[in-house]
Amino acid sequence: MQTVTMYTGPYCPYCNMAKMLLKQVGVTEIQEISAAAQPAAFAQMCAATGTRTVPQIFIGETHVGGFTDLRALHQQGGLVPLLNGESLS
Repeated sequence: MQTVTMYTGPYCPYCNMAKMLLKQVGVTEIQEISAAAQPAAFAQMCAATGTRTVPQIFIGETHVGGFTDLRALHQQGGLVPLLNGESLS
């Protein structure tokens, strides 16, 4: 299974919903990077993606986006294959 990295913020309901969805599809470990506790890492992510919102989710090297993007990917049937290392078409 690919590594899941999530940039999160305090009191973020979308972060919690993203974690729940990932857990439902079998993700047992999420590398969580707190925007508040690790501002330098968050700033690097912002520069790389052009966004400043949380959550921002990466599966392996693929930037999925936020919770809405994650949910849409799952509804389209692409989340589990991506987690299993298959590339998005």
